[in-house]
Amino acid sequence: MTHHAPRDTPSVGSTRVDSTRVVSAGSVDVAVGTRSVPAAILALTTVPAVDYADTFTLFTDVQATPEEWARAMFGDVPTLTERLIWRGLLGLRLAPQPSPANVAGWQVRARKLGSITLEAESSIVVGNLVVLTAGGQVSLGTFLHYRRRLGTCIWSPLSVVHRRLAPGLLRDAEATIRASR
Repeated sequence: MTHHAPRDTPSVGSTRVDSTRVVSAGSVDVAVGTRSVPAAILALTTVPAVDYADTFTLFTDVQATPEEWARAMFGDVPTLTERLIWRGLLGLRLAPQPSPANVAGWQVRARKLGSITLEAESSIVVGNLVVLTAGGQVSLGTFLHYRRRLGTCIWSPLSVVHRRLAPGLLRDAEATIRASR
């Protein structure tokens, strides 16, 4: 089942209202697949061809830059679990040291008003993590291009775990940013 974030919906207190539903602050919408991911975030990817795409959109009153959101989600260096998945299983080449040029080892490919695009690659995949902020929401998009069939074999089971963890990642980042203000 694909869920879409409401677009251009008015805010009422801590909820957003559209003609079909009420969305509470803290709720997360999910879109999986290139046809379901909003065009605004899909346009920010730098991978040569998108083989896997998803977005998670958190409705929030927390104001922060896309880079602040990315660093709150992933930190300056990858955690042990992230290293296991990103380096160990996907073979992604990550920057070894924290730097303004990377987030958790992922290279900052683009900083635009309202978005940041991170990129990492290996011999089997090229990936982007894209953070987009606008209108009381923050979205995290994951985009992969499989360079080899092995990429699909590895990512397919990992994507199930990824989709379970991503909403919590956004909510934890929200709490981190809120606590830092």
